[in-house]
Amino acid sequence: MSFLSKLFGGGGKGKTVDAAKRWDLQGRTGQGSMSKVFKAYDRELGRTVCLKLMDKDKTKKFEDRFKVMGLKKPSEGEVCVALKHVNCLKTYEHGRTTAGEPYLVMEWIDGLGLNYLIETKSPQLDGNRVKYVNQLCEALMYLHAVPYLHRDLCPRNVMVDKEGVVKLIDFGLTIPFTPAFCVPGNRTGTVDFLAPEIIKRMTTDQRVDVFALGVTAYEMFTGAMPWEPSPSSEVSLSRKLNTLPRKAEVMNPKLDADIVRVLMKCIERDRAERFPTVVAFKDALARCERQDY
Repeated sequence: MSFLSKLFGGGGKGKTVDAAKRWDLQGRTGQGSMSKVFKAYDRELGRTVCLKLMDKDKTKKFEDRFKVMGLKKPSEGEVCVALKHVNCLKTYEHGRTTAGEPYLVMEWIDGLGLNYLIETKSPQLDGNRVKYVNQLCEALMYLHAVPYLHRDLCPRNVMVDKEGVVKLIDFGLTIPFTPAFCVPGNRTGTVDFLAPEIIKRMTTDQRVDVFALGVTAYEMFTGAMPWEPSPSSEVSLSRKLNTLPRKAEVMNPKLDADIVRVLMKCIERDRAERFPTVVAFKDALARCERQDY
């Protein structure tokens, strides 16, 4: 039985638990549009975990989009518990609370978000940028082979632990990488990392993740975004469709020409000019002379 068959075949509803009895919440660590994330002590597992509690109404509304199309989308919990890769956040369990909230019990990462490292210009990045990007490539290569599209790769959804291991997190927008799920119309994601074909509601493929990976790498190497961000989502989307990205060598003159070419090719607005796969991007990065950025 294939990976997707196991998910679509049922048996994925998970457990029903009393949140107050099961977990001792020790502080909120994050919040998304459809969920809240906590550091918690799990009394059943006997360990500190990362607990994600999802808004039941918003989650249902999102999943109903696919039902209208006649598609059975695996839940975030079903996807996450099946992923087994060192660079993907480990999920121990999923289910629903007695209040009806979908939940995920995940490994607690002793580390920092990639977004924090970039925003604070952390010295931890120095000499490690290529290493971190390579690990992100490994996570996406695994995900695409399963096959899935992450659809929301950005520094906010990447953790780096104290041993320097990169963890791709948040699979809330992840969809099966199959023709039925890649039809035009699904425009969800983080605005500054959306590929132009998503914005234009075109058919999608793995190149949407290649683009988001490119924007993430660009920000890691330059400290800036390829297109100037705007408080207005519509302005940001319009800039991406109608203007060229800022040249990486202008944003960081210390970059060599070969790394600049790789970064800029990864964020080509025309996907036909972009790296066709994450493997191709990773191979091009490996051919760059300097690996110590």
